[in-house]
Amino acid sequence: MHDDLIQFCSQLVDLNAEEVELLKSNFHFLSIKRKDFLLQEGKPCNFIAFLNKGIIRHYHLKDGNEITCDITLPRSFITDFASFTQSIPSKYNFQVLQNAELLVVQKKDLFNLYDSNANFSKLGRLMAEKVAQRTINIAMSLASEKPEERVNNLLLQEPELFQSIPQKYLANLLGISPESFSRIRARKKP
Repeated sequence: MHDDLIQFCSQLVDLNAEEVELLKSNFHFLSIKRKDFLLQEGKPCNFIAFLNKGIIRHYHLKDGNEITCDITLPRSFITDFASFTQSIPSKYNFQVLQNAELLVVQKKDLFNLYDSNANFSKLGRLMAEKVAQRTINIAMSLASEKPEERVNNLLLQEPELFQSIPQKYLANLLGISPESFSRIRARKKP
């Protein structure tokens, strides 16, 4: 179960056998069924999780409407960094779209890892940088690309989303209406 996590982390930092065992002992398995939540708005996010299997949608509520702001695919880390770092209630919901298998480390355990080993501090920084870069890319796309460009780029970068995510969530993620999303997709088909 930990193999994907170890492989992913080993691509970021060089882990020795002891560090691998520390990862295994601090990241605990969690299984969540489709439509259930990893995190709900108003609750503190005191964990970082590695998504081994499944898909998780990040959304918040605005005027009673769900606004999808990201989608986590397998072999990715997921957390609400604002809630995690500031110990405040989350503004987000992490809803499982496909049955999920995760490896989860609690905040106190992660901080103990950081304190015990410089490699884990480096790993934490690199994970945070990856999440921050993804957030920046989404914001830049929404601010500077036309809707058709956003759809085309998502199709090129993550084509699996189009087979596994409901269209309304993809449209919402891209900042366009489901109707516009359908029209753009229809123009792309042969």
